[in-house]
Amino acid sequence: MPTWLVIIIVIAAILVVGAAAWFVITEQRKRRLRETFGPEYDRAVKEHENPREAERDLASRVKRHSDLDIRPLPATTKDRYAQEWALIQEQFVDRPSGAVVEADRVLVSLMAERGYPTEGYDQQLADLSVRHANALRHYRAGHETLEHHRESEMSTEDMREAMKHYRVVFEDLLTDGDEGAESHGKQASGNRGNGTADNGTRRGNDGSARRGTDH
Repeated sequence: MPTWLVIIIVIAAILVVGAAAWFVITEQRKRRLRETFGPEYDRAVKEHENPREAERDLASRVKRHSDLDIRPLPATTKDRYAQEWALIQEQFVDRPSGAVVEADRVLVSLMAERGYPTEGYDQQLADLSVRHANALRHYRAGHETLEHHRESEMSTEDMREAMKHYRVVFEDLLTDGDEGAESHGKQASGNRGNGTADNGTRRGNDGSARRGTDH
């Protein structure tokens, strides 16, 4: 066999092996990103209109997140936040929009307590997406309702839906999904454990208090 033909065969074999290795590495990277980001992976691809650009963006989020000092909360801090959230839910009866504003504030405070930077909404979403991807749609929904309310007053039911969304994010941040937030702050919440607040209000599915019977 001529030497030049041997060289061509060797080069072709190297190219085939290299292409196969590149494909495997690319698929493994895609799988890891999908497992990490869940629904945020598809959202990123849609926003970038290019899977490679989306994956570069997601990989950069992972790198930034690894440089953050994300820390779990001690039990006393969890209890304090659970108590504060319970008070906000009670306020919803008389001040729905005010309660949602307070809920948004508490979420940002909780992010900071966990070690997340809070310099801007978009950056919050990017940082949270690495470990709290499944809660992000709820954060977006609650935040969008609040922003719309600031432009034109939203209904009480809209505010109630925002509280539902914010509660999902709150519990996810408070516990990292390990346990329900209701396990904290039981002493301060009195008889809230059975769904009734101290002032005779009853809680809806979102945890916000309602007076009397539902209408």
